[in-house]
Amino acid sequence: IWQGNFHDMMIDREANRLISQFVAGKIRQRVKDPRIAELLIPKDHGFGTRRVPQETHYYEVYNQPNVELVSILETPIERITATGIRTSAREYTVDLIVYATGFDAITGGFDRIDIRGRGGRTLRDRWRGGPATFMGVMMDGFPNLYMVMGPHTALGNIPRSIEYNVEWIRDVLAYLDGRGLRCAEPRPEAVAEWTDFVKKKGEGLLSNEVDSWMTGVNQNVEGKQVRIVARYSGTAPEYRAWCDRVAADGYRELVLG
Repeated sequence: IWQGNFHDMMIDREANRLISQFVAGKIRQRVKDPRIAELLIPKDHGFGTRRVPQETHYYEVYNQPNVELVSILETPIERITATGIRTSAREYTVDLIVYATGFDAITGGFDRIDIRGRGGRTLRDRWRGGPATFMGVMMDGFPNLYMVMGPHTALGNIPRSIEYNVEWIRDVLAYLDGRGLRCAEPRPEAVAEWTDFVKKKGEGLLSNEVDSWMTGVNQNVEGKQVRIVARYSGTAPEYRAWCDRVAADGYRELVLG
């Protein structure tokens, strides 16, 4: 269903509403208790506007007698105790707690490191208000900083995307080495052009209206409560064509030295 539904599901509200209703109906079929089924059906976003869980028999688990679903929207967690978890309704005694508090996606793997560029400016400060990159792999003001799977790079099949990033960076380094050069840094106008292109690619997406890792939001991470354009929403072939053109033109968008 993730790949085989309405082609405009991510931009058309009615199409998204229809597929979301279909998914909700399937959940109601699979979960025997109507109350539990309703708790499991998202009410604050449509199908695909947040990460779609790839599952096998996940919903059937809630039919098991040894499984209890507790809605922390109805009964918020108040504290962790010596023996378990206390909500506003009662205390649950447990043997093990798995903290599913989310993760600092896309930017966190970079700006949580104390990366500093020219003049000692940190990457976190540079990205305050939203990331700006050159094809997701480089940044102006940060010479010789190469990122793999950075903000605004192509996602999709992640291992393939990683491979392409690594190969493109390898070719830049080989280009520098072959000419006795030691440094590469994207021109500010190249960064601005790519960042504007990424923003235009994301215009009209329903996912931009939802708090999720795809919009850079995690309520459990300091400073990540405001939506940003965190990812490139175009196609991988289009992304690679842009990168290949930069290489074929002799990296004119980079300052080499």
